[in-house]
Amino acid sequence: MQDRPGRIPRVLLTLSGMPEFKKPAAARGKHSRRVRRGYKKQVICKRPCYLVMMIPLFVDCSGRRVVIFGGGAVAARKAAYFADEARVTVVSRSFVHKIETMPVKTRAMDIEAASDEKIAAAIGSAFLVIAALSDPVQNNRIGRICKKAGILFNNADGEKGSVILPAVSSGENYTIAISTGGSSPAVSRFIREYLEQELPELDAMVALQQKLRDQLKKKVPDQARRNEILKKVLADQPLWKLLRTDPAKAWNRVAERYLDG
Repeated sequence: MQDRPGRIPRVLLTLSGMPEFKKPAAARGKHSRRVRRGYKKQVICKRPCYLVMMIPLFVDCSGRRVVIFGGGAVAARKAAYFADEARVTVVSRSFVHKIETMPVKTRAMDIEAASDEKIAAAIGSAFLVIAALSDPVQNNRIGRICKKAGILFNNADGEKGSVILPAVSSGENYTIAISTGGSSPAVSRFIREYLEQELPELDAMVALQQKLRDQLKKKVPDQARRNEILKKVLADQPLWKLLRTDPAKAWNRVAERYLDG
């Protein structure tokens, strides 16, 4: 499978609202009736409601305040997710060593003993709050406080929050976020690892496509033709091999076959 980029599993990475599922005409039966204009069929969606209602977004967290409750390994992973971009504060009674080595603020608090008012004060005007405690009851309590304040909330263990942190595969030129809505983090992780193991040259292909697009805009006036060439390049199996071993030769192949030809 190493040289078969076309065999990537089909994964839903974006969701733009409630999908409409329509049966083909043949499957509706000979006695089915057409729906009159102005009426909509009732849509029955078999996907979990929390996935249907969530819309994936890429958000700039630069300088935004993220508050994480919990000081263990899970909290450390969540903190690492945001530490390079956001202003992260980790609130807990104690902290694992990894958290202490991160560029984050720490605040000592016995969360179980703290009142809702004290927790709300620690949250303040945070952009996002993450509950990563080992006690789902306390996580849920923090979630209710966030909901009342209209603050985005992610729950590591407990009732579903308003935000899901996906598995992420990224390079210099791309970022792919994958989520099963918490149903199976192992599947999300498997897909991420699959992409990284089977397509290590994906980053190089994105860079090549960007360079090719710039050249095509100068040489090929027809947009439909440009799109056709870009698709052919993606389907060029020897090119994927060259990207893995010699990116310079890969570009020479593209220039000879798709620009000069």
